[in-house]
Amino acid sequence: MPFVICKVNVPVSREQEVELKERLGRAIELVPGKSERGLLVAVEDCCRLWLAGDDDPLAYVQADVFANEGHVGYAAFSAEMASAFKDILDIPPERVYVRYGDIPVWSVADMLVDLRMFI
Repeated sequence: MPFVICKVNVPVSREQEVELKERLGRAIELVPGKSERGLLVAVEDCCRLWLAGDDDPLAYVQADVFANEGHVGYAAFSAEMASAFKDILDIPPERVYVRYGDIPVWSVADMLVDLRMFI
């Protein structure tokens, strides 16, 4: 299950939020075995983000992905996310920073999914 947290320093309307969620849902398919069906997205607008001393439009994205230790598809996923932020929120691609994390184990309700189960 991928989890993408988007922090931006600009306001985001409900319409923009939905459009961003949809674009991220399509973009995650660039990572093998992932789809919008399992994607969890959070959008936090009006964050106090600064880069190189200025607060020009900026996005910080934390993308945590289960079972992709080889990071296959991440470059294409990053590029598509940058395009989405540009198209929807007018944030330049060079101001979209993505931090990836590997999820070795996760759970929901009483179901535990551990990467070691698949080795």
